[in-house]
Amino acid sequence: MTAVLHRIASGGRPLGFVAIDSTVAGRARGGLRLALDVGEAEILGAARAMTLKYGLLGLPQGGAKAGVLGDPEAPVAEKRARLAAFAAAAAPLLRERAYVPDADLGTSSADIRAMVESLGQRVGPREWGANRSGTYTAHSCLGALEAIAERRGTPLAGQRVAIEGFGKVGACLAELLAARGARVVAISTSRGALYREAGLDVARLVARAAEKGSAFVEDEAERIACGALLELAVDLLLPCARFQSLNAGNVERVTAPVVCAGANDPVSPEAEHALFARGAVHPPDFVSNCGGVLGGTLEFAGVAPGRVATLVQAAVRRYTAALLERAACERVAPRVVAERDALQRHARVRRGAERPGLRQRVLGLGIEAYRRGLVPAPLMALVAPRYLDGWSRA
Repeated sequence: MTAVLHRIASGGRPLGFVAIDSTVAGRARGGLRLALDVGEAEILGAARAMTLKYGLLGLPQGGAKAGVLGDPEAPVAEKRARLAAFAAAAAPLLRERAYVPDADLGTSSADIRAMVESLGQRVGPREWGANRSGTYTAHSCLGALEAIAERRGTPLAGQRVAIEGFGKVGACLAELLAARGARVVAISTSRGALYREAGLDVARLVARAAEKGSAFVEDEAERIACGALLELAVDLLLPCARFQSLNAGNVERVTAPVVCAGANDPVSPEAEHALFARGAVHPPDFVSNCGGVLGGTLEFAGVAPGRVATLVQAAVRRYTAALLERAACERVAPRVVAERDALQRHARVRRGAERPGLRQRVLGLGIEAYRRGLVPAPLMALVAPRYLDGWSRA
């Protein structure tokens, strides 16, 4: 289907956008981000990434994304008032569940729950309860990086790392890599970037970010321009920030041999082609950052958070290893193989939703009963992890 963009406004005042890239049984799902400069192209690209992500994972969801114009660092009451106004204007999409939102850049699960409840909608006891998407995304990035390191014969320990975006994903990924002996030499927020060749004190910066938000970089001595971070001579470049920060205008100055994304759509098609042409390793974003969706699904199914992180990391590592091998054999970019997998699986899921057999009907009834709290979590938690092994080896 062709992507549909809904421009959301109230009284002639623009509030944001909802992009629906695909549907399964008439519904689509994806994160709702809050940013002062969110735009149409960003939301359309992120919605496409959600289609590919759900397709790759074989989950029965259409791909969508929403963006609300607002300050992500405003007081909670102000943020939620903005989200409630957006929800009121987008009520037909939300009430019919044509678009189901999730937490994203600048929003939390609690924000999404409050927004939906502002419409008078009933929220199930197991919906929008956790807020660990960033952690699970970081673990999927780490799993992809482990597969890349094994293939290249270069352990993560000692690798120089630059992380664009020191938020929920980037900060957690910095901690995970530092714990494995990697040297995080650069990080950035929306307010600036930091660089220290000897390595940054990740634990201290995480604490400072929790205390002061993105502005913490303004008090640090090792400041550089945000754009300069992308061009540093590092081993691993990890874009965990915004839309197409790597693009035709700067990719020729990007020298990192490995680019692994924590953000949705941070590398433009032109930049991705250039990276492949010069031999850089770059798994597509919907592979490396699929942990938020995958982990959220497992946690919803009652799997303990610590085990979720371990399962996500291992599954993405297995799939990435196989993906890189298949792409090398076919002499194509990894995206070509991964998109083929994702679209084939997505089409299969859509067909199953349109013409469900007995198994699909029983499964659908079971999931709805679980959503309403009628099925015990331990029972679901026993079954859910089995799916992962089949997905990552498929």
